[in-house]
Amino acid sequence: MKRFYLVGFLVLMAFDTLAQLSFKKAGDAALPLEFSPSWLWRVFAQPWIYGALVGYIGAFFTWMHLLRRAPVGPAFAASHLEIISVLLLSHYLFQETIGLPQILGCAFIIAGIACLAVSEAQDHGAAEPADRLAQGPADSAAGASAAAR
Repeated sequence: MKRFYLVGFLVLMAFDTLAQLSFKKAGDAALPLEFSPSWLWRVFAQPWIYGALVGYIGAFFTWMHLLRRAPVGPAFAASHLEIISVLLLSHYLFQETIGLPQILGCAFIIAGIACLAVSEAQDHGAAEPADRLAQGPADSAAGASAAAR
């Protein structure tokens, strides 16, 4: 199951990153900003705007698939990892600067995800013995033999 989460969140991060970077490229290509039919034509003539649409559609379906199995708290936090990937790729692709506020923000995102993951693991660990206590002797013996297999 951990592999499912890892692959799923990497795919989600890839789609979200594609959407954000594509919007940036499409926006840069559509300058100067004006509300006119020619500006709309410039926007929709850019292939990057379609990359953004693909990114958002892919992220939506990936997110819906992940929510069927992933715990909501850590899943919601991990879905914000694209902020870090967009920051790093924007530095590489667009020569945007990364300063102390961005580094601290990334550290807080990672720390928040780690705290939620640890909390979720503790919640599952604490709930398991209570479930076994609620089972009768025959149920716990059957569960123990099934776990041994």
